[in-house]
Amino acid sequence: MTFQVDRRSILLTGAFGMGAFAVPGFGRAMSVADMTGFTHSVASGEPSATSMLLWTRYVPADGSAAKLRVEMSESADFASVAGGGEMITGPWRDHTAKITVTGLKPGTAYHYRFIAPDGGMSPVGQTKTLPEGEAAKFGIAVFSCSNLPFGYFNAYGHAAARDDIDLWVHLGDYLYEYKKGGYAPAGGAVGGRWPAPDGELLALADYRLRYASYRSDPDLQKLHAVKPMIVSMDDHESANDSWEGGAQNHQPEEEGDWSTRKMAALQAWREWMPISDDPWAYYSIGTLATLFRTDTRLLARSEPHELAPLFMAASPAQALAEFRDGAWQDTAATMMGTTQEAWLDKEMRHSIRHGAKWQIVGFGTIMGNLQAPQNILDWLAPDAPARTKAYFQAGAVAAQAGLPFNLDNWGGYPAARARFLKSAQEMDAELIVLCGDSHNAWAFDLAQDGAPAGVEFAGHSVSSPGIESATSADPAAIARSLVDTNPELKWCDTSRRGYMALTLTPEKATNDWIFVDSITTHDPAAARIGYSASVTRGAKVMG
Repeated sequence: MTFQVDRRSILLTGAFGMGAFAVPGFGRAMSVADMTGFTHSVASGEPSATSMLLWTRYVPADGSAAKLRVEMSESADFASVAGGGEMITGPWRDHTAKITVTGLKPGTAYHYRFIAPDGGMSPVGQTKTLPEGEAAKFGIAVFSCSNLPFGYFNAYGHAAARDDIDLWVHLGDYLYEYKKGGYAPAGGAVGGRWPAPDGELLALADYRLRYASYRSDPDLQKLHAVKPMIVSMDDHESANDSWEGGAQNHQPEEEGDWSTRKMAALQAWREWMPISDDPWAYYSIGTLATLFRTDTRLLARSEPHELAPLFMAASPAQALAEFRDGAWQDTAATMMGTTQEAWLDKEMRHSIRHGAKWQIVGFGTIMGNLQAPQNILDWLAPDAPARTKAYFQAGAVAAQAGLPFNLDNWGGYPAARARFLKSAQEMDAELIVLCGDSHNAWAFDLAQDGAPAGVEFAGHSVSSPGIESATSADPAAIARSLVDTNPELKWCDTSRRGYMALTLTPEKATNDWIFVDSITTHDPAAARIGYSASVTRGAKVMG
């Protein structure tokens, strides 16, 4: 998701000038062609109580294959090795290595390092297995939408310095696919943070190089090196507003076959991320919680509907009403596909039967019902471009018809949303939904058929701009009108960057929205809690 008027919106409003987005110098300093040895530090992921996946990238001087070993130890001096493994990597997988080590102790902190054929060693990383049995407290930091040109990743650096977090969760838009100048600040990249390559990501080599650029960021490297990360994909890891058969930011006549591009994006993601090849998975945090990683983009998502053509009909009001009562309600439209829906239902029930206190589901996009307020034009400056005014006015008209304006999130798939929430209600899940994508911060009480179904904590971006980038009104006034308009929405912030910190106990879950002071200067220490919301077990609403 990018907060700008895209090609679909151009049908309605014309080209909305968000500026010549771009960012200098950063990518040139980190071309993978020029780097040898352990090029991108280390990372860990796919945690369980007794195993951990460990990641690194190693390029020999001659660019050939290499056999790497990894060691894990409870002590920093590696006096006693608790486990390890080895694998052969090479150019066929962009020299990345992923080794899963088993036989570890539950809830235990480990140090780890990779060893090259010549005896050279990687930086030492730290990680921690998940607890087994009863757990009194567990902390999860949640990130999404990190756009390198828009600023520094202070959110990553701030979280990495905390000792009260046990696990990172990244909900997608880990990087962005645009060409240089495609989606970046109008005045140029902050701090010269241009990612390589200059062109839009289309081929496997493009995606690999973009990951190499992003993964060279020091705050991101630090984050990966100190705790395990569970990461899922949203759209920009492939292309904006992607779905199973295409994307808004993919034009076959210019950019080739979508399936080829999608496979390239998936391969690079699997190479560069500390993840297994499983498309979805669950993680048991003792009896405290089960965390579910999902795919809601590339594997089965139905093509999203478009509102713009409806406004071009002879009677827009009639066209909107017919869409609302017809195609919008299509029960075949899906975010996850029937296979993943069935898996998630089964594993959530398994979680409850085995005594997990919380069922936490990560999705890429917002699930809470969100419609545009009727005073939305008040958010704009009097001299705002006519096309911008038309774009916002369209949101108000859609709301009059009972429709959300963003059909790319769960608002465009109401039948699929209802299936998920009804299932959660039926099994009496203690549901917490975590979402990203929107660049802004939200807290929803999710409901279905008039009854509570759980809560949603939706995160703001690490650096990507939000609603404030297109509005001039006081963000507090914008938040008030959004909350007043949308019954499920209990709080929001539409102007600040950062991350979420979720703290779980057996009886209570508390989510803090952490706001960094700035992304235009590098100061990871300058951040604070901007808002907190809690849900008590059994309540299914915030209170």
